[in-house]
Amino acid sequence: MSQENSEERPDLDSIPLFDYLKQEVPIEDIRDFASPKRIYSIDFVKGLAIIMIMMAHAASAWFDTEWIYLYGILYSLLDILGPSLFVFLSALSVIFSIKRKQGIQSDKAIRTRIINRGIVIAVIGVFFNLISIEFTIEGYPFPLNLWGWNILMFIGFSQVISFYALKLNKFARVIIGIFIIFSSDTIRDFLLAGKESGNIILTVLHFIVISPAPMTPLIPWISICFISTIFGEYLYDAMIDGRKQAYTRLFKMFIYWGIFLILYGMATGFTLYHYDPASGLPILSESEYPHIQLLKIANSQMFIPGFRFPGMPEFLIRGRGPNMWYNLGCALVIIAVSFYYLDIKKKNSNFISMLKYYGKVSLSMFLVHYTFITLFVGYLNIIFFVFVYIAFGGFMGFLLYIWIEFGGGAGTPEWIMVQIGRVGQKTSKGIKKESQIITKEIKASVKKLKKT
Repeated sequence: MSQENSEERPDLDSIPLFDYLKQEVPIEDIRDFASPKRIYSIDFVKGLAIIMIMMAHAASAWFDTEWIYLYGILYSLLDILGPSLFVFLSALSVIFSIKRKQGIQSDKAIRTRIINRGIVIAVIGVFFNLISIEFTIEGYPFPLNLWGWNILMFIGFSQVISFYALKLNKFARVIIGIFIIFSSDTIRDFLLAGKESGNIILTVLHFIVISPAPMTPLIPWISICFISTIFGEYLYDAMIDGRKQAYTRLFKMFIYWGIFLILYGMATGFTLYHYDPASGLPILSESEYPHIQLLKIANSQMFIPGFRFPGMPEFLIRGRGPNMWYNLGCALVIIAVSFYYLDIKKKNSNFISMLKYYGKVSLSMFLVHYTFITLFVGYLNIIFFVFVYIAFGGFMGFLLYIWIEFGGGAGTPEWIMVQIGRVGQKTSKGIKKESQIITKEIKASVKKLKKT
């Protein structure tokens, strides 16, 4: 920055906090708040994930009774593009946020930024629970209905855990992640048995760790934070290196490990589970593993009246150990393929650019799309659904584009988190300036005492 420009720039420390916050937030800060620059595939995959998450929610609400079975089948198969991928990418974004600021900001400022971001996302998740648990899960009055591990709650928590996981070496993170996944089924079965037997301590632990809405419960999902940060560091190092050879090595690492984890998850998760004790198969509680309900929905089909799926393989049941390996492997493969075409081969198109933009505003898109979910409840068949959802996805992108590019993004989660970060920066600068003044005054007083 030139001296002339620096002289024209106002002293932000002298601006009152309220006036400082009224200043316009740069659009780039909102679009790129948690986006790793120069790695285009991350935003692309995040955009793909949010498109699939919105489609799953729309399908569950919009399909009529004749076609709802497709939701059960497709959701089971395409869950690899849902919360697990989104959480994995969010943890990667934490790595980039931390690494970019190291050496520029203090560790305390970086920690404050990450924790504030996590708290904001988690608080949004709390309000989301207040509505969803109230209307979908019985037996949890206020304030118990504030607590539930939905995707927003977990992403907020994962921001903090990923920050502290980075302080461990890679080997320690591997061991912790593996241990959590291998022990998760046993721990959850133990907590559930204690809850059902009326044990107060285990009931409270089950409420905290698993929650009334166990879509992404702490166990085993916390394992993603430890494992994804390892791959996130390799990704960041390749970005800093910038050479094609480094990118190619990274692609091979992601694809090989991804395929291995997919095969391992499938090999250890072929056991079929059911929700009905009369099936003769191992049973999973629908309240403990809500994903098993997809089997019931899939078996509602009447196109082939005599056919029913005998059970659901464990590697497709969200929250089971084999499913975690399978989903982590799929996430690595999806990221690797996208990385190869977008960052190595430099492919681009209007569709790719659209998904990259969706990835940058994915958190806002996740929240806003719920406003329109009630438009066609139980009304659409498969033909109408395809056309309506394409229009809906385009409308969501257009709405967020207008809101952010022309409305400044005021009120979006990304805008809120940028503002909180600015508050922290403003406050830390103010404290630093005051401490410097106090230090100077103390030194001046000491000098006067010495002279006397």
